[in-house]
Amino acid sequence: MKRSFPLSLLIGCTAAVFLTLLFGACKPGYSTETSTRGDAMAPVYSFTLNDIDGSPLALNTFTGKVILLVNTASMCGNTPQYEGLQTLYEQYRERGLEILAFPANNFGRQEPGTNEEIKSFCYTKYALEFPLFSKISVKGENMHPLYHYLTTQSPFPGEIEWNFQKFLVNRQGEIIARYRPGLKPLSPQIVQDIERALDKS
Repeated sequence: MKRSFPLSLLIGCTAAVFLTLLFGACKPGYSTETSTRGDAMAPVYSFTLNDIDGSPLALNTFTGKVILLVNTASMCGNTPQYEGLQTLYEQYRERGLEILAFPANNFGRQEPGTNEEIKSFCYTKYALEFPLFSKISVKGENMHPLYHYLTTQSPFPGEIEWNFQKFLVNRQGEIIARYRPGLKPLSPQIVQDIERALDKS
C-alpha cells in the first residue's frame, strides 16, 4: 500500500528548501574579516610608524615593492653603511626597491640624539633619499611591535644583534632574508637577493 504524505508537511518541506536556497544564495562570496590576497594578509603591512618628522606612515604604502628594513644608528662603526644603502636606493628604486631606516638607541647608546638631530645628520652627511623613521626601540621591553614581529614571528626570528641588521621583504610582503649587521649593503649576497626579488612579480 502506498503511503501518502500530508499536504501540510509537503508544503512545509518545500518552503524550507526554498528559504534555504534563497538565503544561502544571498551569502557573499568573500569574507569581510580577512582578505585572501597575499599582500593584504602580509603582517609587515599592518604596521604604522612615525616618519622622522613625526607624521604617521603606514607600511602598506609600500605594498608591491621590495623592501629592505634596517635598524640604524648615527655613531656606530656600521654607520658608513648609510652610504651603501643610498647607493642601493639610487640603483634600484626605479625597479621598485624601498629602503626603510629605523634609528634605534639600543646598542652602545650610539643613537642618542633627537629625531631632528638624526635627520640633520643623515641628510647632511649622507644625503639620504629613502624613508627615515622616528627613533624606536628594536629590542627589550619597549620594543616596537614591528620588531616584535620580525624577531619572534617572521621566518627569521631572533633578537636584533646590533645596529644595521637587515631584513629583505619581497613584493608580496614576505620576509625572505635576514642579514647580519656587519654585512655591507653592496655585498654580492644582498645585491643578488634584491635583484632576484625585483625580477619576480
